[in-house]
Amino acid sequence: MEFVPSLEVDPMPANLTPQYHKAEEEYKRATQPREKLEKLREMFRLLPKHKGTEKIQAELKRKISQLMDDLESGGGKPGTGKGKAVHKIPHEGAGRVVLVGAPNAGKSALLAALTAAKPEIAPYPFTTRIPIPGMMATRGVKIQLIDTPAISRDVMEPWLPGLVRQADVVLLVASLADDDLIDGVEVTLERLAASKVHLVAQPPVDDEDETTHYLPTLLAATQCDAPDAEDRLALLKEWLSERLPILVVSATRGDGLELLKETIYNALGIIRVYTKTPGKPVDMTDPFTLPIGGTVHDLAERIHRDLANSLKYAKVWGTGVFDGQTVKRDHQLHDCDIVELHT
Repeated sequence: MEFVPSLEVDPMPANLTPQYHKAEEEYKRATQPREKLEKLREMFRLLPKHKGTEKIQAELKRKISQLMDDLESGGGKPGTGKGKAVHKIPHEGAGRVVLVGAPNAGKSALLAALTAAKPEIAPYPFTTRIPIPGMMATRGVKIQLIDTPAISRDVMEPWLPGLVRQADVVLLVASLADDDLIDGVEVTLERLAASKVHLVAQPPVDDEDETTHYLPTLLAATQCDAPDAEDRLALLKEWLSERLPILVVSATRGDGLELLKETIYNALGIIRVYTKTPGKPVDMTDPFTLPIGGTVHDLAERIHRDLANSLKYAKVWGTGVFDGQTVKRDHQLHDCDIVELHT
């Protein structure tokens, strides 16, 4: 069973300019969708493009794409927009992972094995017709997984690229029971790329095109217990292992599922942070999640914008500090830090 290093993001200062912060404040004050879209595009143009802003670039692109989809569909209201199907799934948990792949790749079975979702699973193609969400638990957090309709040379739901653009990580699924698995993977990559959605191991850090999306992607090779699976896996590795991380799993036997969960978590590039109220014990059951490199101010903003505005300092227990050390708003947090916010 092959393990490929995770897609973890190293922390690096974003060094955002005053012009960017001004555009961000104007975006927050905007009330109309088109005004918000204009400000988001301005923020993307002003954003310095380097490794320290990877997460911000991806988030801005997701917001731009979502607003464009909303405007094209009339905000989902009957009788407006272009009449295309719109599937709104609230973004929940520590991150969103969208499953894509060819017919009968095993996406639905994998979703059922990793979450409590109960998608229809059948031995014929195109069983899944709408996106189906489920929540995967790992490392004390929940991650949203979304199963999607299959992609073939002749069929791809017109709304599917828009949903994939909203992913934090994409899970490309291929079946080791399928003699045509390489063709199925190639078709999936090509059809999404035609919609400016590129599935890659690591997105570029200096992308200036707000309409083109590069999404961090893992490949799950399912049904590793199928006859001749090892031969097909060898072909898959020879063709694709230098382009995408490959993880070998079986949804029925459970092979590789824990490693897959761990790799998905690492690919999200997040840390867990626990909070406590002064004078009370910390609650270690429900952490907040932040991007690697997140600060005390980021945590306060994640809880509530008013808290971020009134925040004066924090006390931190964890990495690089003594217990209960007083820190400023820009203090960078680490995985499993405990934070007490003071206003």
